[in-house]
Amino acid sequence: MNIQITNVSMRYVDGQIDSVQVHFNGQNDERTINVNGYIPLTAEQYMGNEAPSALIEIVRQEVATKIMDGGRAE
Repeated sequence: MNIQITNVSMRYVDGQIDSVQVHFNGQNDERTINVNGYIPLTAEQYMGNEAPSALIEIVRQEVATKIMDGGRAE
């Protein structure tokens, strides 16, 4: 699955990052499967994972978890 980060939106409270939304889209090599959306992160989850490669791994893990559990886990 090829994942692209399309936007990173940060919410600030009192000048500090409070939460982050990592927007993405992706598809398989044949482009027969498409996914898009955003993954909400806490400031703590985002810190240290700002690099696109780290965010892509987080997106992969979260999307896989949602697919495997039918979208029920929070």
